[in-house]
Amino acid sequence: MTLTRLCARLAVALALALPTGALAEPLAKQLFGGKSTPSRQQSAAFGSYAKGCMAGGVQLPETGPTWQAMRLSRNRNWGQPELVDFINDLSRFAARQPGWKGLYVGDISQPRGGPMLSGHRSHQMGLDADIWMLPASRLNLTRNERENISSISLRRANGAYVNDNWSRAHHEILREAAKDKRVARIFVFPGAKVQMCNDEKGNRRYLRKIRPWWGHHYHFHVRLACPRGMRGCEDQAAPPPGDGCDEARKWARDILNPPKAKPRDPNAPKPKPRREYVLADLPQQCSAVLRSN
Repeated sequence: MTLTRLCARLAVALALALPTGALAEPLAKQLFGGKSTPSRQQSAAFGSYAKGCMAGGVQLPETGPTWQAMRLSRNRNWGQPELVDFINDLSRFAARQPGWKGLYVGDISQPRGGPMLSGHRSHQMGLDADIWMLPASRLNLTRNERENISSISLRRANGAYVNDNWSRAHHEILREAAKDKRVARIFVFPGAKVQMCNDEKGNRRYLRKIRPWWGHHYHFHVRLACPRGMRGCEDQAAPPPGDGCDEARKWARDILNPPKAKPRDPNAPKPKPRREYVLADLPQQCSAVLRSN
């Protein structure tokens, strides 16, 4: 166990044992980052993708027939049952692509979701997953290998274009993921979306779900919609109508020729730094998620 995770677990124990107000309120990321097991509750997502938690999380097995979970020391291979099923399905499709035996799966969520000790702002409800761009050529990587192996970057010119690592298999896997009715969005660097727009000769409706975003050239980020019947789960607004290709091309143009920054109003107030969440900022159900054995 890392020192960071040990400190987080101590923070959880103190926060749950002492009366409210006895100490300064701990950060939500310390409370959720200190939990190494899921809550014993029915699976449910509460709140939003970047401000929520997860009850009854299901662990993606470290190794499956067509996948391996990476960076196991992070203990972030937990999600909603629907997401685990989705990864299983997509990895079977990936295994049929030339040079791929399946998928390497990066971060999903912590055992009880919530804000993470490091990294993501989202991934809080067990409905987000990072899929590595590196073709899974081996599915017998040791724990140590999974800590040290790295994915590959597919971007060129800061993300305006794809590089030579891009393959038709990447296009097919991204398309298969986006066509899945469970998927709400997929985040990938702008050049990948532009390449897919240029290459797609068939039905383009799925391209609406492929969204350009900064980074996301070592992995793509899949976000599922709230499962039916989960009333405490807040869906993100649907993507704009259309295939989104013109938007992606504008992203690429702006990378190559950045627009001039607007002059800052000297009288405008300075932006406030983003505040870290405490438990009271999250949905009320998240307290029960933390307290569950």
